[in-house]
Amino acid sequence: MERLRLLDTRGELTSGHVRLICSALGVSERTVWRWLQAARTAGQAGSMPRDRFTVTQHVRQLLALWGGNVAAVHRELTAEAERDGQATRVPSLATMQRAVVRDLSAGERAGLKGGEGARRRFDVYGMRPPVHRNACWEGDHKRIPVRVELDGMSVCPWVTWFVDVATKVITGVAVTPHQPARDAVLVALRAGISRTGPYGPFGGLPSLVRVDRGKEFLCRAVIRALGAFAVPVDDLPAYTPYRKGTVEALNGALEEMLLVSLPGYTRRARPAGAHQGDPVDALMPFADFVRVLLDWVAWWNTEHHPAGLEKGWTPRKAWEADPTPLEDVPEEQLAFFALEDDGRIRKITTNGVTWRRRAYIAPWMVGHVGTRVRLRYLPHYDGEIDVFDAADPARHLGKAYLAQAATLEQRRALSSVREKKARALKADLQAAEKLRRTRYTATTAPSTPRPRRTVTGQQAQEEIAHAGQTDLAARALPDLIPPRDPPAGWARPRSASTTRPRPVPDSPAADGQAGTKAPPDSKE
Repeated sequence: MERLRLLDTRGELTSGHVRLICSALGVSERTVWRWLQAARTAGQAGSMPRDRFTVTQHVRQLLALWGGNVAAVHRELTAEAERDGQATRVPSLATMQRAVVRDLSAGERAGLKGGEGARRRFDVYGMRPPVHRNACWEGDHKRIPVRVELDGMSVCPWVTWFVDVATKVITGVAVTPHQPARDAVLVALRAGISRTGPYGPFGGLPSLVRVDRGKEFLCRAVIRALGAFAVPVDDLPAYTPYRKGTVEALNGALEEMLLVSLPGYTRRARPAGAHQGDPVDALMPFADFVRVLLDWVAWWNTEHHPAGLEKGWTPRKAWEADPTPLEDVPEEQLAFFALEDDGRIRKITTNGVTWRRRAYIAPWMVGHVGTRVRLRYLPHYDGEIDVFDAADPARHLGKAYLAQAATLEQRRALSSVREKKARALKADLQAAEKLRRTRYTATTAPSTPRPRRTVTGQQAQEEIAHAGQTDLAARALPDLIPPRDPPAGWARPRSASTTRPRPVPDSPAADGQAGTKAPPDSKE
């Protein structure tokens, strides 16, 4: 229309131009001429807007109130208009339904009906650029919808795991029969970082750990443990599972591939009227469930072909094909990775080490009463602690167990160590007593007895040399550094050459000088 208006103002507009517009837009010539007339009079380019019903903010609020039910909103608007005496201003139900479809997107309509989860299914998500192995790990908790047997009760366990974003490898797993805490996160992280023993060959230090706002992941113990290796934690906003889609997809795959086939699955379709769950006797024991889950994790890493990997590889193949070097952590540094330190310094007493008003003992504490120590412990477990030297926190002294819960074997071990220490001291004292006494040989004649043990000349020289080395007074060198001259104001002693000797009584010199006069300063 802008082109037609320009031709019209210059007087160059013809019917041929109008017919060209009609063929291009698929409308009649009368419609184009009507648009041109509206442009001449009102300055409106294109078709004239029609007066029709639109979805207002009040209508949106009513749709949210009635869960997206347009018919209920129409009845509400009709009742309001009748109370105000304006019933004719309410459009028909069909008109309102068309307006809702036209003015609201499919995601908005689904959100008004089913909430945020339903609306999110109509969103468009981008994909992060590909990265190398250990560039980022994603961690999450998942409540297992499977009832298992534990001590005669049925419980639904939880799994805490970490997955490598680049290769889809499950690096660390921890299972708890209840809602997990920070100890489960630390155990899973330690299993993921370590590459020795049953945890390898996957692992190493990640460059980033991405988690949601779970308090277990963001607790001080986890931040401190990862911060010791300079690994940052990316705290994602709440209710944004799509931002850690790798581990969320793993949660869904676990349920679809494994959990639906296990006894005690709580989301299984049941016949009408069958609401009773499986009895406890028919449930899988907790230990068997953990074994089945770990076997599935091994199958996922070595045999499964998840979507998104290059050339249809397995996670293990993708991990081994990645040339990115791995950064391993020595096992001596990971030995106490999952332990917490309260920062206090304690002393070993005759009752052991006191922690949380309870005593902890161990056989190695015998003979170390008074030693200053620091404690490390596993969160939510007080049956055993690790004791470290307060002067050198990296020096591990040993483990200690709760004294009130000590077993008979542990008490016997403690008594055995005390008795062993006592016997060793007694033997040392007896040996010292033998060295202190000199024993002589028996004699039958009136002669001087001889010592039982004869010392050779070489032994005597060695003992004398050793005594000279250990005698600090003999090793002192008084003339090594000559003394400095005293200050000029100090009184100096007289030299031996100028000092006159005093006569000694009853001596010849004294008799020869008996008649001489005593010096003035003499008291004689």
